[in-house]
Parts: sequence; C-alpha cells; structure tokens
Amino acid sequence: MSALAALARLEAVDARRAVPIATVRHCHLADAPLVLIPLRLAGEAAAPLAVMLGTDRADPTLLAVPQPRNRDLRFAFAAELAKVVLEHVEASRGAAEELPPAKDGTERVRYTEAPQVIVPNTGGVAFLRLLGRSTRFRSTEGPHAVEPSVPALGRWATWFAERHDRPGSSLLLAATEALRLHWATGQSALEDGNLAALLGWIDPPDGLDGPAAAARAEDPVRCPPAGPATDPTFDNEVLAPAVAAYDATDGDPRAEERVRAALAGQLTPTWDLVWHAMDLLRALPEGASVPRRWERDRDAFTLFHQTFAEGVPQARRDTAVAAARRLHALERAQDAYDAQRAFDDPLVMAEHRLNGQAFGGVVTEADPTRLDESGKRPKLRPRVRVATEDPVRLDAGTAVCSAERPALKGRIVEYGTGGVLVELTGGLGRKLVPEPGTVPAPGDRVCFTSLTDASFGPARFPEREDTPWTHGGPPAEYVPSDADAAEEWS
Repeated sequence: MSALAALARLEAVDARRAVPIATVRHCHLADAPLVLIPLRLAGEAAAPLAVMLGTDRADPTLLAVPQPRNRDLRFAFAAELAKVVLEHVEASRGAAEELPPAKDGTERVRYTEAPQVIVPNTGGVAFLRLLGRSTRFRSTEGPHAVEPSVPALGRWATWFAERHDRPGSSLLLAATEALRLHWATGQSALEDGNLAALLGWIDPPDGLDGPAAAARAEDPVRCPPAGPATDPTFDNEVLAPAVAAYDATDGDPRAEERVRAALAGQLTPTWDLVWHAMDLLRALPEGASVPRRWERDRDAFTLFHQTFAEGVPQARRDTAVAAARRLHALERAQDAYDAQRAFDDPLVMAEHRLNGQAFGGVVTEADPTRLDESGKRPKLRPRVRVATEDPVRLDAGTAVCSAERPALKGRIVEYGTGGVLVELTGGLGRKLVPEPGTVPAPGDRVCFTSLTDASFGPARFPEREDTPWTHGGPPAEYVPSDADAAEEWS
C-alpha cells in the first residue's frame, strides 16, 4: 500500500465515508454490458448452482440447477447459459471498420464494439475461469455428448478470464475491483471484497454512515453473499430442504420452482448492487486513455471471433515460449496502464510524485531557444528549471516527459538546491525555433515523470520449434483428446 493510499484510508475512517482516489473513470463501460452473477454449490469449486444474468436492469434471467449433483442437469444448465452468453457475444460485435494495413501489407479490420461482462467480485472471475476449463474440452459426440454450445461457452469463458488478466482491459470487469480503483474505504482490502460493504462506504443509505452500512451488509439475510459462495445458514435451512423436496418428488415442477425462488432471493440483492455500482462509475468522466485501451480490447475480440471456427480449445498449460510471450505482454501492459492512468488523473500521478518517479513544481528559469551545437548540425534543446519540493529519485540522464503533454520529452540534466534542470528533446516541432506554447515559461506549473506508455517494439523470443532444451525442447503439437474431456466438472 502506498503512502497516499494509506492516507486516503485514514481520511475515510475520519470522515466515516469513502474518499475518491481518482478524478476520472479508468475503465470502459459499455452501453449494455452483460451482468452475470454466479452461485456455486458449497464445497465444489465450479459446480454451478445458479446464475442471474442479463443486459436489462429490469429484466434479469435466472438459470438454476435444481439438483447440482446431477450431471445431466448441470450440462443442461450450461447449454442454457451458453445460449445467453453467445447471443450477447454476437449482438455486441457491431460492424467491421477498416484499419490501415499492417507492416507486412495484411489488411486489417476491427469490430466497432465488443462484448463486456461484469461480475460482482473476483470470485465471479474465478468461477468463469473454472467454468471455462470444465466445459471447453467436452465432447459433442459419444456416450457423454453435450450440446455444441457448451464447449463454445467454455472457450469464450476462458478467453474472458484471460483478458481480465491483462491490465487495463475492460472486457471482463469485477465490480469490486472497479470501485476500489476509484474510492478508498476505511476497511481492510479483504472487507472491500464484499460488494455490499464496499458500496456501503461509498454511498451509504440515508441515516447511515460507512461503517454502519458495512456492518449491515454483514447480515446474510439482508445482504446475501455476492457469490459465488452461498451463506451456510441458507444452504442448511433453505437450499438443502428445497433440493431434498425436488429429489423426493422426482423433479416435480413445483419443487423445482421452490429451488428457483430460493436462489432468486439470494441473487436479486447482488443484481441490484452491481447496477448501482455501474451508476456510480458512470457518473465519473471517462479518462482520456480509456477509448484507446478499449480499441485494444476490440482488436483482441475481433481476432478471437474471426479465428474461433477453425481454432481449438485453449490448452491446459502454455508452452514455454507461449508462457514467456504472455508474461512479457502482461508486464508491458501493466507499465503502459500505470502510465496512462497517471497521465489521465492528477490523483494517480500524486502517488508517483510521492515515490519519486515524478516531480511537479513551478518553472523558475527557461531558455526556450537554446541550441545544442556539439554535433554536425545544431539541435533545438531548450532547458527549464523546475523548483520542486517533491522527493526526486531520478538520476541525471533519466528520460522524462510532461504529465500534461506526454509528447513533450526531455531528460534530467541535474538536480540541486535550485530545483531540477530539464533539457527538452522532443515535442517542440521540426524547426530550430520551438512551436508557440511548447516550452513552459517561468511561473508555469509543470509535472515531469519517467513513466511512459510508449511501445518498445516486439519482443524477441524463439519460435516454438526452437524451444531450448532447458525448457523441455520443442513441444508436441497440442491436439484435444478424450483425456481432456474426462476432467471432472469441479
């Protein structure tokens, strides 16, 4: 936890209400996202019990398994869930827009939209990940055949879960994560995982403050758990008798309706909470870099959708090269996401100023027309001196850029009692005289940082067939087998 985050939590404790830690919204919210709230059977990690989902706040769909230990009922449930999810995927892609050709001349297109799924918490993300693993290998032929839509659901669930791992992606959002990105509460990070308690701090009901609203959220009768786990008292006193009645009546519709009604009562409060969380997030202005990240999400969706038909289920484990590429991509995405959030939001940049990766202050000296004539040709190299009280931890020679205008590049020349001397190296125009307004003038407030969201070019990794012996040598080509489909659901 950073010093600024700790201070925000202390202020929330003092105010007895959550305090903002962002001035803009750092995630994309689709016009009609698919809200999905799962419940699973206690003791079985991916055994589905029920799901409430839909894109219309006033018209949720409830899917339930009246006897979760019945394999046929489980896969019938999966087929129903697949129908809703796959319809949302198809309805969300929009038209295809043409993009400039790739470097090799390949034509490129991108769908104008992409599907977005919102779950209440990180447990919902884990449920989708396990659901994908448990269904994408299932066979559509043979003695235990499933509907063709079931393995398709598994592949999409796995893809959404993998995109959630990518920093800055908005294709699969957990409401608790999105809220914690913008508000700090006076409770622990573990308690922030409870959506009802978190919202109690951010927007407490009339007559209550944050701690009182969070305490009320701990009552499982008033605020059932937001999934995927259920409350043990509910399991023992309500669910178990209803399932037993269903078994005793051999699947009587009235007994099934009793199970569904009990599960609807557990899911409906969380359904309302997720939509309330989206209302709070939509009230924030969208960050400047959010549309650019959503374009990357749409790129990923377009590629996966267009190659889905001829593709195979994602392998259980990445090969050595694929794992290295994935780790590298995630690290690059994290660096870019951190920089973009800081450029968008002065409250986020303040954390980097505290840890020494950025500094802000007032320009005390400026030489906007300075030329560097040490080379064959003179170069425009203005210098500005910034008086700052920030704890600068950047060495001389470190490349920096302006937080307000990242295209304005520079490097630190020296840091002393008079402030930080910065030599500007880019974003000034192409002449030996800077474009008007590009060089800060004395008296201007500025902020420079070593953060960057620039691309560093493609990483160099060996081809699959050149995997070194230290990493197992070239792996065999992955081919789905019956062993994959034999994996237990949970």
